[in-house]
Amino acid sequence: MALKIRKNQSPPAPYDCPLSECLSIIGGAWTPNILWNLSAGARRFSELRHDMPKISAKMLTTRLKELEEKGIVERSVLPTSPPSVEYALTREGRELLPAIEAIAAVGRKLKRKRKKAA
Repeated sequence: MALKIRKNQSPPAPYDCPLSECLSIIGGAWTPNILWNLSAGARRFSELRHDMPKISAKMLTTRLKELEEKGIVERSVLPTSPPSVEYALTREGRELLPAIEAIAAVGRKLKRKRKKAA
């Protein structure tokens, strides 16, 4: 006998779902880590690589370009010799930080629970 499909009790998602919009930005691999590492201020590419030793240079370059295209990160060429590049969060990028911080807070709670259970 097939189970009856229950009615969804969640409020209906709007056509242009804001949750999907936000997750389309922060949902990529390494993206939350990049935003987290830029939250305290601008960082050069090599500094971000140092902050996230497991990310490849290619992946970091790809994610930074994507975030720049979406208006989340801005790239500035510094007038040094040789020239260096710095990345910083835009105003829109900083607006994502409370969501990243909330996810991190839940992650800390889950980690503590897992440690207690072990």
